[in-house]
Formats: sequence, C-alpha cells, structure tokens
Amino acid sequence: MKKTLSLIAIVLATASVSMAGQAVSSKKVVIAPDDCRFRANEWQVDASVVGAGGNYNNKSGGGVGGNVGVNYFFTKFIGIGVDDSVGGFWPSSNSGVQGVDSLQADLLVRYPICAWNLAPYLMIGGGASWGTASQGDGNVGGGVEYRFTPNIGLFADCRWLYGGSTSAGQLSMALPRVGLRFAF
Repeated sequence: MKKTLSLIAIVLATASVSMAGQAVSSKKVVIAPDDCRFRANEWQVDASVVGAGGNYNNKSGGGVGGNVGVNYFFTKFIGIGVDDSVGGFWPSSNSGVQGVDSLQADLLVRYPICAWNLAPYLMIGGGASWGTASQGDGNVGGGVEYRFTPNIGLFADCRWLYGGSTSAGQLSMALPRVGLRFAF
C-alpha cells in the first residue's frame, strides 16, 4: 500500500510540474495595410472651373474660366505642379471682356489625414499671365482635397497672384478653383 501511495504522490507531483510555464501560441499578428489614398510617386491631373477677382491691367473686376493642371508628388507630403487657367476678365469699368491666360508652377506641401481621406495643402510659386497685358507673377495659396476613391478626388483651392508695377499695370488678384483630380 505504501508503494501505491508513493507512486500516486510521485505521479501527482510530476504532473503539476509538467503543466508549469506558458503555453506556446502559433497565432501570427497580421498588420493591416496602409489604407491611405494619398501616395508617394503619385501623378495627378486636374480639371476645374476657375474664378478671378482683383486688379489686372490697371482695371479691377472679376472673371471665370477653365483650368487644367498636372501635379507630381515625390513623397506623400511634397510635390510640384503646373496648371493653366484660361478665361475672360470683366473689368468693373464695363470696357468689355478681356481674355486672360495664366500659367503657374508651384511647390505643393500637403498633410494627408488618411482616416478622413482628406488632404489640406499649401502652394507657393510663380508664373505669368497673358492677355491685353502680359507680366510675370508670384503666387501663394492653399486648398483641400477629398478622395472618393484612391484615384478620384474633389478639390477646392485659392491662390493670390501678385506682380509688381509695370507698364502693364499691377497684378493683384485671387484665383479660386474647384474641380476634379485624377491620381495615378
């Protein structure tokens, strides 16, 4: 009987020791892919309606037209862009419609908020405006873009064009745009 009790005691003692320690799990942690719709090395094509308000060719007034542009983002945050706005400018002096073409190149800095598919951005650059008067200009502005899909977005921005006093007069006008942006 003593042998049986001793055997049971030894089996119970070794059984409790064999259960010690942590269980090994074979589960793998899966990291979800980044679902940000704003990417590095991204090409964009813009198509928008553009407005104008301010001074052009020594006349104040407003205008409306169309705009096309191309942007390239080196990183998720920094890119460059070129766009051309063509439209009519109506001076408040009622002296007739003036055709205007404004070509601009910009450095773009954006801050994507990926959870909202939203990216506010700033732009600074320069270009030239042609029409009844031609002159170079600088510009500064900002805007916001919302992406419906990774490749299609809606944007709205405004930039301020400024040019020094020349024989053509002083350029000082706002150029707001609203349109679609296609990313590749």
